Amino acid sequence: MPALRNSARTATVLALVCSSLLVAPTAFAERDEHGSNGDEQQGANVGKDGTVSVTVGGIVFDRSKNGSGNSAGALTSATSWTPPPCWYAPKYTPEQLQKYLEPTWEAGSTGYEWDAKQRNRYVNGQPYKDFNKDKTGKGYFWDSFVNRDFPPGWDSCDEEIFWVDQGDPPPADIENAVTPEILAELAYAEIRVPSTKVTLAPAEATKVNLPTWSWLDDAQFKQVSVTASVPVLGIQATATAEPVSLRIEPGTKDAVTYPASGVCEINNGRIGEPYAKGKADQTPPCGVKYLRSSGNGTYPLQATVTWKIEWTGTGGAGGDLPDGTFGATQDVVVQEIQSVNR
Repeated sequence: MPALRNSARTATVLALVCSSLLVAPTAFAERDEHGSNGDEQQGANVGKDGTVSVTVGGIVFDRSKNGSGNSAGALTSATSWTPPPCWYAPKYTPEQLQKYLEPTWEAGSTGYEWDAKQRNRYVNGQPYKDFNKDKTGKGYFWDSFVNRDFPPGWDSCDEEIFWVDQGDPPPADIENAVTPEILAELAYAEIRVPSTKVTLAPAEATKVNLPTWSWLDDAQFKQVSVTASVPVLGIQATATAEPVSLRIEPGTKDAVTYPASGVCEINNGRIGEPYAKGKADQTPPCGVKYLRSSGNGTYPLQATVTWKIEWTGTGGAGGDLPDGTFGATQDVVVQEIQSVNR
């Protein structure tokens, strides 16, 4: 996705340069004594409109249009793609950086040579003098944040803390500087979709060689989205997940699916069709027929929904992210049809 990310970076640069970001200084998470980035410090706030936002590493997530409920779950990418393991974003005002670094230097736990190098960098003018306090309110020190769910790749964010003037883009050589696309990828990781437990007819137990109708409730089965933003930069992105198909796996080789591929496409906002009286002789548009009884046990029917992911962001940025899947297993009882001997 390099081309898409480059286009998103361009959009970010234009948005930052062309807009006046008159934002009051924001307190960012501080690193703890072990040197982690403090992104575990989360604060949830509920607005008057019911919107819940959670700040993690300077990023605010709006989950008001997300899937909810105990059965909702996270998407699994249909490819090897994963959200970014780390990124750079504003974290400290001059005073906050001083408050973080000076106790470390005074403790001497990092060694004289490292401490001296840090003092030269942030106090003695090589390149920052007195933590850039003369620029208080005119910019922020940027630092790395890590996605704790994806530890591989954390070491790709190893730049020293650096300053960016308000309204300016980050240095061009900082590859992981936060952009609308990175925000979209992080929003993707926060998406939760409803359960994929399908409705079956017959409901209690199906019969051998009897087509079983399968469908998903279209009242609950709809698109969801999460918006991620960095308020101090004035950038945001929304990742939207829309259901496109359902894959039925009967849980046994002794079965056939409808359609034969086992993939039921969405049609008029619905996947599958509810069974109704009088349809017993019809072939279901989505379903399964078991050819052998489950005996004293059950068959583990797996229902997996594929979700198409699109995103839009600041400056007209946008595009597609890899499809996501979410599945659930449910037990199906299959009985022999009882015959009557006269």
